[in-house]
Amino acid sequence: MTMSSENQRNLEAGLLLNKNRNDINECRITAVVLFSTFVSVCGSFCFGCAAGYSSVAQSGIVTDLGLSVAQYSMFGSIMTFGGMIGAIFSGKVADLIGRKGTMWFAQIFCIAGWLAIALAKDTIWLNAGRLSTGFAVGLFSYVIPVYIAEITPKHVRGAFVFANQLMQSCGLSLYYVIGNFVHWRNLALIGLIPCALQVVTLFFIPESPRLLGKWGREKECRASLQLLRGDEADVSEEADTIKETMVLFDQGPKSRVMDLFQRRYAPSLVIGVGLMLLQQLSGSSGIMFYVGSVFDKGGFPSNIGSMILAVIMIPKALLGLILVEKMGRRPLLLASTGGMSFFSLLLAFSFSSRSYGMLDELTPIFTCIGVVGFISAFAIGMGGLPWIIMSEIFPMNVKVSAGTLVTLANWSFSWIVAFAYNFMIEWNASGTFLIFFSICAAGLIFIYAMVPETKGRTLEDIQASLTDFLQ
Repeated sequence: MTMSSENQRNLEAGLLLNKNRNDINECRITAVVLFSTFVSVCGSFCFGCAAGYSSVAQSGIVTDLGLSVAQYSMFGSIMTFGGMIGAIFSGKVADLIGRKGTMWFAQIFCIAGWLAIALAKDTIWLNAGRLSTGFAVGLFSYVIPVYIAEITPKHVRGAFVFANQLMQSCGLSLYYVIGNFVHWRNLALIGLIPCALQVVTLFFIPESPRLLGKWGREKECRASLQLLRGDEADVSEEADTIKETMVLFDQGPKSRVMDLFQRRYAPSLVIGVGLMLLQQLSGSSGIMFYVGSVFDKGGFPSNIGSMILAVIMIPKALLGLILVEKMGRRPLLLASTGGMSFFSLLLAFSFSSRSYGMLDELTPIFTCIGVVGFISAFAIGMGGLPWIIMSEIFPMNVKVSAGTLVTLANWSFSWIVAFAYNFMIEWNASGTFLIFFSICAAGLIFIYAMVPETKGRTLEDIQASLTDFLQ
């Protein structure tokens, strides 16, 4: 009896010790995870540079090449059309050649695009370069958040994936600053620097262990996990979970796009596509691509406005990175969308007052506050959180099809908004921002009703809860 009790206590102590070790392993953030995240978000920095380029280069390109409003709107928006094409292939490419291979592949088009823009003599080369860059960022927009979500421990996954949005903000801020002083051709050449950095550093990071598990390369999966979690970490439990999940998915039919429309995937699909539509139909692409013209329309100097944005955006994105694991995804989404609603309404009021000749001396100030406030509210939540949630809610067996569809939805509506934005502003600036206000207000209701909290939960737990939601 005494011996049995002693054995029982030893067993309980052993289980407790293993649990504590696993908890410690989950909480560890190794240098490899930090470096791998940095390398991957170099692609996000390229994205930010490309998004900011069309705003600061507008006057120079229009003057040097004699472009009309319609021609420059095509140049600005064709990047999103390229992103839409990239989105179609993003999931398949990322599964076929790996997350690292996809980033290398994307940089071929990014480098070619910047060179074509820098050397362009007419609109054909301009548009071809912008389209190529767009194709690259379409691939980046899927593979970067997915890769980061698959390599990071669950307790910091949101903050690390949010680094994607932070680096986009850094790229935007850099171009908003230097675009006021650097010629548009040299600005395109500067865009090659982060591309070259990522191409070189990708050699030194591991492939996603979950993808290696999906490929059936169990030994390499464990080696990748060991590298990411540290030499002393016990990765057996995490590796076994990945293996069991992959075995379960392998027993089912292979993923097709039509499989997404099964009843069990309906919550994930509605949430993923709904957040992407809200992100774009809120007007974010139009404001960021042509922010200079918005300042000019409101009577505020565009060069000063761009400098203010550059100063504000990085601290706001850093705040979002901190808050995403403190507040959680859902409260931060609600706060971000609420802020966008308010500042869209302020911009509508500002432009309406200007059209009636009222408050002329205050309109430029309202315009500056509205634009800076809108982009700041966007950067703190809505800019990055839909990509974080997209990387978390879809099971591995449909992640390719789901990621492709969700990313395609994002880029399709981004292209529509970016192309139509200049024409809408010329038609009725106040009415344009009233439309954006209405969409943001509807988005608040959607987020409150549909979007779950995913902070601190494993990917497998999130996906199982959503799949079982309608069962």
